[in-house]
Parts: sequence; structure tokens; C-alpha cells
Amino acid sequence: MSSDSERLEIRWNPEQPINEIKYMGDPPVERALLEEIADLRKQAGPETIILGHAYQRAEVIQFADVIGDSLALSQHAAALEQVKNVIFLGVHFMAETADMLTPRDVPVVLPDLRAGCTMADMAPVEEVTEAWRQLSTVIDVSTVTPITYINSTADVKAHVGKNGGTICTSANADKVVKWGLERTEKIFFFPDQHLGRNTSYKLGIPLDDMILWDPDQYLGGNTEEQIRNAKVILWRGWCSVHQHFQPQHAVYWRKRFADINILVHPECMFEVVQQADYAGSTGYITKMLKQAEPGSKWAVGTEHNLVSRLAIDHKPRGVEVYSLAPYACLCSTMFRITPEALRDSLKALLNGRLQHKIEVDDDVKHYSLIALEKMFEITGKE
Repeated sequence: MSSDSERLEIRWNPEQPINEIKYMGDPPVERALLEEIADLRKQAGPETIILGHAYQRAEVIQFADVIGDSLALSQHAAALEQVKNVIFLGVHFMAETADMLTPRDVPVVLPDLRAGCTMADMAPVEEVTEAWRQLSTVIDVSTVTPITYINSTADVKAHVGKNGGTICTSANADKVVKWGLERTEKIFFFPDQHLGRNTSYKLGIPLDDMILWDPDQYLGGNTEEQIRNAKVILWRGWCSVHQHFQPQHAVYWRKRFADINILVHPECMFEVVQQADYAGSTGYITKMLKQAEPGSKWAVGTEHNLVSRLAIDHKPRGVEVYSLAPYACLCSTMFRITPEALRDSLKALLNGRLQHKIEVDDDVKHYSLIALEKMFEITGKE
């Protein structure tokens, strides 16, 4: 089990003088707005915790109490007894997870309801349940373990909980997939085909034993024989950020620097991960760069805001950090959490209102937590 100090970065300091607040927007965010947020943040006090996902923009994430991966942030909030309000600087499914793990009387606010996840949207529960029904016409679904990535809706997590499956993160996917393949003949992995493919291959499953399920086609576009023979069924979904990275990007960096280290997220396509020296979760990427030797060079294949922040943080040590792609791959939906949205959330909270409260239905929460607890049983609290 990893400690919070390994998985989360503590940031906000309520005693921080206003003149130390940095702003990095393009165009620059008005200093008066950031000073207003800082003042509101102080007024909200320690009973309000602000969770900041690592992909969040710099001018917003500076106000987060902790920074990290979505699940670790939710677990952190759930463990704090004095917390009465949670503001999640992330996307919708992250706020749902926080709502499920924190006590029912602790509200979770998402500053902008438009902050969703394109990957999660690729696997709506209606299509997942229909795919499960279609599978049942070909094989006995009791021989299949459904596994959903944490980047999915609460409804999809509940479907998995109802059908004997579990959830995984990019950090523990190998343990969860291994568990699934040991208990049943097949796994059905969604919504990210790349994480499922990279993880299964790492565990020794040949690519020929994996099939892709396209929800727009009957039987996912597969024959009955292909379904019967497959060990891994991968949902046709992907991360809009990590999909941008291409194998030729790795080739470019190796030509530029012979000693470059290529470090990518496993949401990248198979061909990119095969070109990389290292692949792992957001937490893994952060940890690898913290441990990097001075003078080393790294081309990192993950979200732009995180890569930029890591480049700034490690430059004083002489560690050079570049984006693997020649353009900014930022999470556009995460980017909808603006300084103005955070300010408005804090204002509403201080006026006794919960603006954009995220609340998961009790039945959905019940079955989602069954799937989540199964994950914890398999992997520990990671």
C-alpha cells in the first residue's frame, strides 16, 4: 500500500502571502481574480478541501490542497474527519468517485458540469449493458470478468459490480487483469482499449488472443468464433489526450538525443508503449522524474499541463523534461475548470449554496462500491 506522501503532492498553504501567488495563463489571468480566489479559499477554511487532478491548469491547481491521481484524491478526502465540503478540480467521473467514498453528508462540488471525460463518454451504460446481453447470446457470461477502468461513469461501475467484476486504475491494472484472467476464461475490459491491450500483453497475452468490441456493430464487429476464442475483449475507447502520441514521436527524440529516456502513460497506443523505455500511471511518471538523475533527459507522453509543471519543477536539478509530441496535448474537458469557475464555487459555498453538486444515486453507489471494494481486496488501497 502506498502512502499519501508517495501518491499525492501537498500544495496549498493558507499562510502563503498573496504576492507569492504565481499565474501562468495565456493570456495571463488577471491578478485581481487570483487574489480574490486566494481570499475566498482562506475564508472557506480547512473544513473545505480542494482536490486537484494532476492534469489541471497551473493557475487553478495552485489552490488545491493536494494534487494527484483521481482515486488517491478521493481516498484522501474520505480519510479526513474534519472535512465538510469537497471541491474537485477534475472531471465528472472523478467527482462521482469522491461522492461515493466520502460520507453522504459531505457534498462534492465540480466547478463546471461541462468538465467530463471523452473516454468515459465512449462507454455509456446503455451500450455496455447491451454488449453484455449480446455476449450472453454467444457464450456463458459467467466465464467472463468485466473490468472497468476508473475513468468510467458510476453507472458503468455499478454494472460491473452487479456482474461479478471490478475496477482498475492505471497503477494497478496489471494486478486486476491478472486476477480476472485467473478466475475466468475471459475478461471484458472497458472503456480504454489501449490500457487493456498494453496491460494484457505485459502479462503475456498475445495480441491474437485479444479482440476489439465496437459498440456500433452487432457483436462488436466480431464473429461468434472470434468471441469464443478470445481471452481479452477490449472496448473500442481511448483517451483523447494520449491518442495523439505516435510511434514516430519516439523515433524523433531518439534521433535528437541518444541518451533520451522515453516515459509514457499506458493509455498511449500499443506501438507507442513498445517504443518507450518506461510506461506507467500519472503517479509513476511523477515518481520517475523525482528520482531522475541530474543531467538526464526525458520525453514524456502524457497530458501537457502535467508535463509542463514537471519540466519547471525539475529544471533546477538539471533534469530536462520534454513533451513526447511536438504540440500541446492537453485535456480539453479538464481545461473547462477555469479560475472563474473555482471562484464562483467558493463564493456559492460561502453563501450557503452548493453550485454543481455531484451526487450518485444510492443504488448505483451500492453496486459501484461492491466493484471498488473488490479492487481494494485484490490490490490493497492503491
